[in-house]
Amino acid sequence: MTADGVQSSGPGLYPGASRSGRSLWLVALIALLAILCVLSVAVGTRAVAWPDIVAALGGQVDSIGQAAVAVRIPRTLLAVLAGAALGLAGAIMQGVTRNPLADPGILGVNMGASLAVVIGVAWFNIASAQAYIWVAVLGAGASAVFVYTIGSLGRGGATPLKLALAGAATSIAFSSLVIAVVLPRSDIAGGIRSWQIGGVGGATFERIGHVLPFLAVGFAISLLSARKLNSLALGDDLAAGLGERVAVARAVAALGAILLAGATTAICGPIGFVGLVVPHFCRLLAGVDHRWLLPFSALGGACLLTAADVLGRVIARPGELDVGIVTALVGAPFFIWIVRHQRVRDL
Repeated sequence: MTADGVQSSGPGLYPGASRSGRSLWLVALIALLAILCVLSVAVGTRAVAWPDIVAALGGQVDSIGQAAVAVRIPRTLLAVLAGAALGLAGAIMQGVTRNPLADPGILGVNMGASLAVVIGVAWFNIASAQAYIWVAVLGAGASAVFVYTIGSLGRGGATPLKLALAGAATSIAFSSLVIAVVLPRSDIAGGIRSWQIGGVGGATFERIGHVLPFLAVGFAISLLSARKLNSLALGDDLAAGLGERVAVARAVAALGAILLAGATTAICGPIGFVGLVVPHFCRLLAGVDHRWLLPFSALGGACLLTAADVLGRVIARPGELDVGIVTALVGAPFFIWIVRHQRVRDL
C-alpha cells in the first residue's frame, strides 16, 4: 500500500497506470472528447455543409442548416456535462460502497429522483426548472438513504452484494410507482414517458444554466473526495486507524454523487449504465488511485454520452434514438459480463 492508501499496481495489472502513461491517456481522452464534440455539432438528422457549421458557431442562424447547428451546440454541451456527471457519480458510488456493480441507476438513485419529479409534477404541479432540480436532488438523496438502510439490515451490515440487491429492488419498485402515478394523468403521461427514456434533445443554454450550479458543486465535492476514497478503499478499520472519519468521508462523497445524479436526472431523465461502464474502463487506464480515476471517469462519461448521442442520430435517420436507449444497449451486456466474471463472495 502507498501512503495515500492506494494499492500499488504493476503495469501488467493496470496497463498505463504509471504517471506518464496516465498523463498520455488523459490527453488522449481530452482529444477524443474534442473530436466527438465536433462530430456532435456537425452530424445530425439533417446534413449541413461546413460553411454553415462555421457560420452557426459564429452565431449566425440565417439558413435552415445554420439553425440546425445552433440547436446542436447546447445539446452537445449538455451531453458532455451529463456524461461527465454520471461517469463521476458512478466512480464515487463504487468507491463509497466498494461495489463493482454500483451505479446511480442500479442503486436506485436515478429512479428515486425520477419518482420525486413525477410526484412533484402530478400532485404538486411543479413547473419551474429550479423546482425540478431541487425535487430530483432530494429524491435521489432519499433513495440513496433508503437503499443504504435496507442494505444495512441483517448480519454483516451493508455488504456490497446486499446494497446491489437493495438498489435493484428499489429501482423496480420506484419504476412501478412512477407508472402508477402517471397512469391516471393522461395530460402529462406523454411528456413523462418521453423524459423517462433519458435524452439530451431539446437542450437550451437556459436549461443548462439552471442546472450548472448544482453540477458545479457536485463536481467540486466529488473531486475533493479523492483522497478520502483512497483511504476508504483500505477498509473502514484501517481508514479509521489512519485518522479518517469514515462515516463523514462516506457521507460527503455520497453527497457529491447524489447532486450529480439528481441534477442530471432532472434535466435529462434517468440515463442508465454510464456510471457502471465508464469507471471500469478508466481503471484499466488510470489504475485505482481516485485522484486519477475520478477525472478520468468524468472525461470518459462525457465521451460515452456524446458518442451515444451522435450514434443515436446516425443509426435512426431521419429520426433519432435517445441516448438512454443507446447506453442501455451498451451497458446491459457489460453489466452481465461483470456479474459473470465477478465471484459472488467478492461482491
